[in-house]
Amino acid sequence: MTTSAAAGLEGDLALPRTIAVWLADWPVTAAASAANLSEQITDRPMAVLVGNRVVASNDAARQAGVRRGHRKREAQYRCPSLLLLPRDPAVEARAFEPVVAALEQVAAGVEITRPGLAALGARGLARYYHGEQEALAVIARTLHGAHAAAHTSVLTGIADGAFTAALAARTGEIVPAGGSPEFLAPLPITVFGSRDDTPLVDLLLRLGIRSLGAFAALPARDIAARFGPEGAWAHRVASGRDDRPLAARTPPPGCDVTVGFEPPLDRADTVAFSTRAAAEQFVEQLADRGAACVCIEVEIALETGEHIARRWRHTGLLGSVAVVDRIRWQLEGLFTIERAAQESGAVTALTLRPIETVPVGTHQLTLWGGTGERDERAELGIARLQSTYGHASVQRLIPQGDTGPATRTATVPWGEPTEPDSPRAQPWPGRLPAPAPTVVFDPPTPLQVLDETGAPVIVTDRGALPRPPAAVSHDGRRRFPITAWTGPWPDSEQFWNPDAPADQRRVRCQLVDAAGRAYVASCRAGSEPDWLLEGVYD
Repeated sequence: MTTSAAAGLEGDLALPRTIAVWLADWPVTAAASAANLSEQITDRPMAVLVGNRVVASNDAARQAGVRRGHRKREAQYRCPSLLLLPRDPAVEARAFEPVVAALEQVAAGVEITRPGLAALGARGLARYYHGEQEALAVIARTLHGAHAAAHTSVLTGIADGAFTAALAARTGEIVPAGGSPEFLAPLPITVFGSRDDTPLVDLLLRLGIRSLGAFAALPARDIAARFGPEGAWAHRVASGRDDRPLAARTPPPGCDVTVGFEPPLDRADTVAFSTRAAAEQFVEQLADRGAACVCIEVEIALETGEHIARRWRHTGLLGSVAVVDRIRWQLEGLFTIERAAQESGAVTALTLRPIETVPVGTHQLTLWGGTGERDERAELGIARLQSTYGHASVQRLIPQGDTGPATRTATVPWGEPTEPDSPRAQPWPGRLPAPAPTVVFDPPTPLQVLDETGAPVIVTDRGALPRPPAAVSHDGRRRFPITAWTGPWPDSEQFWNPDAPADQRRVRCQLVDAAGRAYVASCRAGSEPDWLLEGVYD
């Protein structure tokens, strides 16, 4: 290393050297372990599904052509022997706990980016073991004996900053200090695709920007104006800078929040629910000091006198909901409900401690926009309702992907993650075109759809209507002439499966009667007409 380069690394703009530890295909490893299939993971093709799409696959499945993002149907076509497993973040967190414990035998301050990916500072380890290569060798030997890592590839990498280190770990590289821009430049822009399913990647691809280097070459000011904060974050890391703002500073004093439990609690969900107010207090205290947290330490005190601390890093700013999520993940990794009292002991106290903060405005962390004060009062009111009437007493609607009008939204308790099981970005063949009906019937109500002879309209096995609709009747007596109709749209889920329920093979039509009323009606294909009214348009 030249003298000028070394001097630059010691300056204020030097990024911290970071070691990333990545367990390849961790969702598959954790799901296979939960299903007692760990011994088959190297030979049997396996994939993990979320919302009918593959989010992870093992090496055997990739060799058969299965890739992340494939729909279930396409994955099964490419590999008929593919074993599909559901994803469970709690299982992944529990299985990752022994790996984190093993890393903590080597160095303190392990930061969990997500289950399967952890980061720790490289400078201290490199000095202690006389080099970065030697530090990685020590980590590899330590994890070699960890039972949880026995059925997956453990890869490590070192680079400037956590984001670049995580990408370096995928190829097991040590990126030289100051060499992040050169390392990142040829990588595809799709490395951003897993961040909250952002549409940024699709937009950049349509603009012809296909590599991180091409994206980094664009002016930072124009990127921030065109793509907003998310685009500015992506541009920083594509340019070889850390995914955290360079203005990161030491957390202000007096921001730790501790909550005690009397009697002690031995359920992860109970502890997580009981710490919601503490998480809000933690975020508000930092906001009052003009700061926001990007790395938090959660310390859990047990009845046995043991204190277990974990650090959690977030690519954005940690709000109260994100803090509660990480508390739940840590508790799931610490114990399951069945073994809590017998082995680990119940939780007597929990402390939230900011490790790294960035300066922001007092109310910049609000979830709903505005000045933030009314939002905070609304959050407190909702939390009070949940504490009085139960966690599920306050529900929120989230849009999700599906073909039927009644299944395109889902309800989740307030404060729970809002990522739907079925992403809306899927093609969803048979989905109704926009606009959506304003009133949806759940369950659908019977409807008579008649042809010009007065007979019920029949839907063939192929989803066709031999005779077009001419009238509708709600009560069997009054008939309303149909002036316009469109469709049908087949909703043929599992069309290749002869044993699939008949209700999954339906067609939908949009109908308009003489009074100007518009309907969404569906009927089973290849059976006696059973038209149902699913929704109406205002």
